[in-house]
Amino acid sequence: MKRQSPLPLRTFETPKLTLPDPAPTPKNNSQQSEIEDLCKLMRRRYDEAQVEEVYSAYMVAEKAHVGQARVSGEPYILHPIAVAKIVFEMNMDHRSVMAALLHDVVEDTSISLNTIKTQFGDDVAVIVDGLSKLTHLKFKSKAEAQAANFQKMLLAMVDDIRVILIKLADRIHNMRTLGAMPDHKRRRIARETLEVYAPIANRLGIYKMKNELEDLGFKSLYPARHRVLQEAVLKRNKDRQELVRKFEILALARLEDNGIDAQVHGREKHLYSLYQKMRNKRSAFEDVFDMFAVRIIVKSQDDCYRTLGVMHSVHNPLPKQVKDYIAIPKSNGYQSLHTVLFSPAAVPIEVQIRTEEMNTFAETGVAAHWMYKEGQASSAQQRAHQWLANLVDMQETSVDTLEFYENVKVDLFPFEIFVFSPMGDIYRLPQGATAVDFAYAVHSDIGNRCHTAKIDRKLAPLSALLESGQTVEIICSDEQRPNAYWLNFVVTPKARNTIRNFLKSQSTDQTIGFGKQLVGRGLKRYETQIEDVDQASIDVLLKQMNLPDLDTLYFEVGLGNHIPSMVAAWLLNEGDRSIEIEQPLKMAGTADPGPLVVQGGEEAIISLAKCCMPIPGDNIHGMITAGKGVLVHRANCQNASRQRRRSREWVAVVWGTDISTGFKTQVQVEINDVPGALAKVANVMSEMDTNIEDIRFERNSDKITILTFNLAVTDRNHLGRLIKRVRSLKATIRARRA
Repeated sequence: MKRQSPLPLRTFETPKLTLPDPAPTPKNNSQQSEIEDLCKLMRRRYDEAQVEEVYSAYMVAEKAHVGQARVSGEPYILHPIAVAKIVFEMNMDHRSVMAALLHDVVEDTSISLNTIKTQFGDDVAVIVDGLSKLTHLKFKSKAEAQAANFQKMLLAMVDDIRVILIKLADRIHNMRTLGAMPDHKRRRIARETLEVYAPIANRLGIYKMKNELEDLGFKSLYPARHRVLQEAVLKRNKDRQELVRKFEILALARLEDNGIDAQVHGREKHLYSLYQKMRNKRSAFEDVFDMFAVRIIVKSQDDCYRTLGVMHSVHNPLPKQVKDYIAIPKSNGYQSLHTVLFSPAAVPIEVQIRTEEMNTFAETGVAAHWMYKEGQASSAQQRAHQWLANLVDMQETSVDTLEFYENVKVDLFPFEIFVFSPMGDIYRLPQGATAVDFAYAVHSDIGNRCHTAKIDRKLAPLSALLESGQTVEIICSDEQRPNAYWLNFVVTPKARNTIRNFLKSQSTDQTIGFGKQLVGRGLKRYETQIEDVDQASIDVLLKQMNLPDLDTLYFEVGLGNHIPSMVAAWLLNEGDRSIEIEQPLKMAGTADPGPLVVQGGEEAIISLAKCCMPIPGDNIHGMITAGKGVLVHRANCQNASRQRRRSREWVAVVWGTDISTGFKTQVQVEINDVPGALAKVANVMSEMDTNIEDIRFERNSDKITILTFNLAVTDRNHLGRLIKRVRSLKATIRARRA
């Protein structure tokens, strides 16, 4: 639809709002009604001057969007008005409402950001700019454009949190009206909502908005599952509502007897939460016990703990279901006591106990009391600021916008543990975090130099998984450097990005040398050398590949992003990139520059294949893999044999003399299923200085247990001695390398 250009903004005058003048363009009755409703709402909290400012912003937006319609056919201006209402309901200031009304004008109309800044001030302009997509730039793919726009929005949020709060309101209204969109767009938007925007609302503690985003996304992405689950909940409601009502009455009476002034409310869990619980635990709907919850709101924090005691004296609690988020709040600032109790009908019911202030924050998060002028920041604001600071660090250490986008998505899911430093400081980490993740959480320099870890005063490997309540001490060494092997087990974006950047900075020269070696091999097939190639051919190829110099070309080849034999052919054909090379690349021999030396897992351009887990002493060969450099396989690896028939890019590799320690391998042990057998096997491995990283069990009908160990060994001789010792045990039937 062709959009009409708005009239110059200087023609507008702010009308008196007691009886608003009609806008200079014809209005739909619905939009007139909507803006009047918004003005009535605003007068409850804003003064008349602020309401007039908001109305003037509406007039600019209405004129700018004239002639534009949504996919549903309704006037486009109804969308900004709806977003502004949601923003107002979030208890935000009047400038936020103005920005909500104007959030699409820079992106979708001829009005410039400078015009917004001149007419409405810097605050509104900064927010609108943060909400505007990068429509003036060209991207290679939709994914890259999405990531770039997402990065722009989050970095704008660092300067002003209102950017993301208005974006969440915008997404809420888009999800409410998603039915008019085509199926493929509806699914894409719903998936993005579940993966990004609902977790952001959760991270900022805006649970009311998070729940609505999740349920709307669930309904659009999986309509059949949503319908079936909704029908099942409605059927169960008839049986459970009376039970919850009786529970409320009994709880309220007992609290009054103990002198605790409280409000008791029953509520249903929202559908997406039930769906996630069923999927994660692989349980049937009938097995979900906490479909209903009771919320108890009291006056003080002391009353919270007293209420918990009263509830436990009336009803038996489920073991391991008591969670104290008051003493240790969630990362988004959420505070509450959670417990699961057996009701009089022996049906478990979740109970949440919190103060009125905690409840307000649980509903609206940082939006409930975000301060837009200087003053003492609340704990919730401090946590939000810390997360925003982490986003900046993440952006600076990410290779590109796509990596930043993926790292933020990983960071948004707060399945957390709480561990302590030796000084008693609390650190929040995601589940699956290791000692290396903890070291980087303390400081990047601690992470780069971490050598050993102590968990609860006992030495532990750096790859050991941490659990809540543990005390972690990191022992550093000035000789220690980040190791590529750490990338196999770290989970936090900060640790992963810092390690990658260190390895890249250390390995650039080596990668260039390796790439030059590979190109040299390719040229040897034509009995020539790089020094003999005409400079004009090199210049043409560099221009075609959009590379600044020959070293950059070597670097790309060293990483495996370009096939060396093809590069050699292009060089000898003055940049003719259409040539095909059919003959296989010769393995490195006496005429080649020599095999590549493998020292271990620490090289950025060399990695050990996970399918066969080579260790020093194995016969090995290397395969060039795009973007990963050389992947080292054992010579007898079946996966490598299949790929070898298709690949033209193999290089000779040998183990070096300065080998690092801690190579992963797998050992399979069959033992008689008798008491103490596993302990004896594990004891032997401990005596052999072998770190057990994982164990898998499998029992058959013959009372034989098959144990598969993931181990860290130094070399093939170490592994051989280990297997020999395990075979000598009476309970052992068979032991071999997997």
